Amino acid sequence: MSADIDLIAPCGLDCFNCKLHEKNITEKAKKVFMESMRIPAEKLPCKGCRGEKGQPLGFPLCPTYTCAGDKGLNFCFECGEFPCARFQPVADGADRYAHNYKLYNLCRMKLVGIDKWIEESMDIRVRYFKGKFVVGSGPVLE
Repeated sequence: MSADIDLIAPCGLDCFNCKLHEKNITEKAKKVFMESMRIPAEKLPCKGCRGEKGQPLGFPLCPTYTCAGDKGLNFCFECGEFPCARFQPVADGADRYAHNYKLYNLCRMKLVGIDKWIEESMDIRVRYFKGKFVVGSGPVLE
């Protein structure tokens, strides 16, 4: 595998594209996230899920991270139970949490491979966060 898996969370989050990751964060972004999400300054910048050992930004230990590690997996899509109940979409908080984004990323990784997914990842992120939902078409950029 040529991709640096340390910059991709087991659940499919693309830490290397995140605005809070240590390679991407700006002082302006740091200030905005400290104020809007009340993230303590000492928790920024983020080293990513793997770099923070499943506790990015000071959150409690992630059960998905632990599950993948206990099974000796790099990514959840490698599991014979994927997709398990941890990845079932839920309407509650869907406007704030990127849960279905992770599931889509994992499915793409499994289908096209990690290196190809990395090439697509920024476009996927833009469509997810800036696209408008069109029934039957997925996210459309205007």
